[in-house]
Amino acid sequence: MKLKPKITIADYFAQMSDPRIDRTKRHKLIDILTIAICAVICGADSWVAIELYGCTKYEWLKTFLELPNGIPSHDTFARVFAQLNPQEFQSCFLNWMKSIQKITSGEVVAIDGKTLCSSYDKSNDSCAIQMVSAWATTNKLVLGQVKVDKKSNEITAIPELLKVLELSGCIVTIDAIGCQKEIVKLITQQSADYVITLKKNQGNLYDSVEKLFKTGISTSFEGIEHSTYKTEETGHGRHEIRNYVMLTGIRSQLDPDSVWSKFSSVGMVESVRSLNGETTVETHYFISSLESNARQFGNSIRSHWGIENSLHWVLDVALREDDCRIRKDNAPQNFAILRHIAVNLLTQEKRVKRGIKNKQFLAAMDNNYLSRVLELA
Repeated sequence: MKLKPKITIADYFAQMSDPRIDRTKRHKLIDILTIAICAVICGADSWVAIELYGCTKYEWLKTFLELPNGIPSHDTFARVFAQLNPQEFQSCFLNWMKSIQKITSGEVVAIDGKTLCSSYDKSNDSCAIQMVSAWATTNKLVLGQVKVDKKSNEITAIPELLKVLELSGCIVTIDAIGCQKEIVKLITQQSADYVITLKKNQGNLYDSVEKLFKTGISTSFEGIEHSTYKTEETGHGRHEIRNYVMLTGIRSQLDPDSVWSKFSSVGMVESVRSLNGETTVETHYFISSLESNARQFGNSIRSHWGIENSLHWVLDVALREDDCRIRKDNAPQNFAILRHIAVNLLTQEKRVKRGIKNKQFLAAMDNNYLSRVLELA
């Protein structure tokens, strides 16, 4: 007799509102959600693939799901996820992730946006959707995500995401689009620090910071409280040196009216890259609530850049997010949440030392391994 796997999906999604009319319900909502989550963990990237997974794994699924009318059709999966309330689905996802995340003090939480390229629906003239995600860079967990409103941009989405996260003791990093007074205020209200790229359209502040660093460099930062840090990397024909400089004690000079919450320091990163005999130099400036610690500042910046390899690359290469042609109504946003669930659970499974793609393959072949992945929830 097969043992019932220790799956807690129902504990977090049982309260989801069912958007279907009662007389049309042939399948339980929790069964539909559970099959979809299991299927995406195993590599399914379409409604047809999810139905095929369910049919193939019917006997195993039947050991812990009711399945009163067998496996739902791909059309049923498509209709349900198109109607499912994404905010409610997101809330259940957040509660689930809070139960497994172990965010330590000083954890860098990178917030960044990503466009789901194939979610563009030409028939309805709907643009490809954008999702803004919060990524715990050390623990490698998606902490949450929100969809960017089609008539807006990430500036309005980031505050909505910050409001539902627990960030106490963390360092939040955001690129230039997040350089907004309200965003900084929301971060510090959660007892978190921030390192945010300073953009040129911040006008006087950007010019003042740039001038301060140029003056400091010319005088070797005489009379200015500062710290420095340097990294050097060589590989694949590339040689790169990054010089990090952090200045503190500058608030009265740069923000005399205290319009930026807990504005304590400014940072500069100078990247000198040599490739194929050509050398390029790039300089970026940042505002921060951190005290003068260039090493911590540098590590925060490098951790933020890592979101491309640690999350976005995995979503595109392993889970084929950019190729996904799911477009109808709420379905693209809800399927994005399914992918984030898969990334989190597969990443947290540490006993198998393989990449996400191979873990998906193993989960598809071995029900015991999939049960082990799900037990992490």
